[in-house]
Amino acid sequence: MLKILRNFSARDVGLALVALVLTFIGVWADLTIPDYMSEITTLLETSGSTMQEILDVGGKMLGYALISLAAAAGIAICSSALSNGFSARLRDMLFKKVQSFSMEEIGQFSTSSLITRSTNDVMQIQMFIVIGLQMLMRAPIMAVWAIAKIAGKAWQWTFATGVTIALVVGVVLVVIAVAMPKFKKMQELTDRLNVVTRENLTGLRVVRAYNAEKYQEEKFKKANDDLTSANLYTMHAMSFLMPSIMAAINGLMLAIYWIGAIVIESAGLGSKISLFSDMVVFSQYAIQAVMAFLMLVVIFMVLPRASVAAGRINEVLDTPTAIKDGAETKGLDGHEGEVEFKNVSFRYPGAADDALHDITFSAKKGETVAIIGSTGSGKSSLINLIPRFYDVTEGQVTVDGRDVREYSEKSLRDRIGYASQSATLFTGTVRSNVDYGDNGRGPIGDDEVRDAVRTAQADEFVEKMDGQYDSYVAQLGGNLSGGQKQRLSIARAIARKPEILIFDDSFSALDYKTDRVLRQELDKSCKGITRIIVAQRIGTIRNADKILVLDNGRLVGMGTHDELMESCEVYQQIALSQLSKEELEK
Repeated sequence: MLKILRNFSARDVGLALVALVLTFIGVWADLTIPDYMSEITTLLETSGSTMQEILDVGGKMLGYALISLAAAAGIAICSSALSNGFSARLRDMLFKKVQSFSMEEIGQFSTSSLITRSTNDVMQIQMFIVIGLQMLMRAPIMAVWAIAKIAGKAWQWTFATGVTIALVVGVVLVVIAVAMPKFKKMQELTDRLNVVTRENLTGLRVVRAYNAEKYQEEKFKKANDDLTSANLYTMHAMSFLMPSIMAAINGLMLAIYWIGAIVIESAGLGSKISLFSDMVVFSQYAIQAVMAFLMLVVIFMVLPRASVAAGRINEVLDTPTAIKDGAETKGLDGHEGEVEFKNVSFRYPGAADDALHDITFSAKKGETVAIIGSTGSGKSSLINLIPRFYDVTEGQVTVDGRDVREYSEKSLRDRIGYASQSATLFTGTVRSNVDYGDNGRGPIGDDEVRDAVRTAQADEFVEKMDGQYDSYVAQLGGNLSGGQKQRLSIARAIARKPEILIFDDSFSALDYKTDRVLRQELDKSCKGITRIIVAQRIGTIRNADKILVLDNGRLVGMGTHDELMESCEVYQQIALSQLSKEELEK
């Protein structure tokens, strides 16, 4: 918890100090009021006292009460400003940290867990700061000050108060020890509930297609019941605190008056009034001291979960990024648009074997290089090394003649237009999805958006939509078909006007006619741009300048379609599984 609070800004520290000063003022006002109660008691017992004297003392008490009220209001304002500002900055820090993660770090945390850490966990910290500024600072100040006030009174009263405080502290420590393990578990169970809910929503069509509603309900019920049980366990444990403390306060009051009755009974007539006045004042101070510990109980009810949340947030913030940003922004002269793999091997974190082994090839400016292979052969793994979603385990990948690890990530990715294997669209419009991101050359114009959509063969449906280029696109493109999403994803890559276009199986949802026309348009509009295409269909890649054939992470063939049909058995098997010999000879 202390580690995460070190992220306080100067403004946050200033607000906390103001709250601390106001806390001292509020405690001083609260503990001054019993002194006037003693004075009123003395006036009531003294003959000749006037009502005006009593009202004057009462007015002073009211004044101190108003000071305490103003201090409490000021503390509430400070705590609200600090907690909201700090939580907003904490969410921003988490978002930026996750943005800097490579695929390796993303794989360490589930998506649902990262969402929970950015929302629920930050909320726990926010609650702790609000309650902490209002109670955590006040409680020890109140306790020490109140105990100091009563220390010089009758030792019997002081002893009774000390025993009560010790009992309260003992109960709090036992309850916290019992509940803490469950508090830690609750955040993990919240993650699990989010995972189940998210899976159900994103896979709703599959759930319904397989009549798996009952199975999903049972899965959700188990996750929900586990979280509910953990919540009930902690709440049941915490429920002992308040009754125990209230019993201690009532017991202390009885003890003070019982001891007071004995002490007053045995005292001389002249000191009875003074002792009675002391007993009334002492009871007020004693209650204030115990109430201070009651405030600590509220803190202890929030602290365990906030502490766990802080640990989970720090876990994300402290995760080192595997990919270190380089400093170079320019490639080598005479190598624009070139991509080269030199003896590249790659292994996923924690994997036993290489996903890619000793891959060597080059793509010159303006060439079309295709990659084909069976499922799991390493096609997407190879593609992911170019924009540095992962770094190579061995060897070297160069873009524009320079090792990709030497570039800043922004300058490297400014050179690349990337259409992913699963088309990802964002909530917004057609225009905002095509004109997406920063290409290092300024905003993409409307004409460029239209040209890209036309090249991607998406204009046929975009111009029929209500609003056309300003038509609404739902989250993940939920209101579009698979082929429509893929074409907009391709248009987004084209609109960047990059040096290198990467299509990671981006034509799979297109019909053969659209596939063919789209490739023809690419040849016309993307001359001079290096194209790297991952595909499963021979028809998509047969006209490529160079075709790479992967098998179990190894490069088993490289050449044109005709060359591979003569020399590469793996390529022949793939080709003959899709097309007849007559079709292949055309």
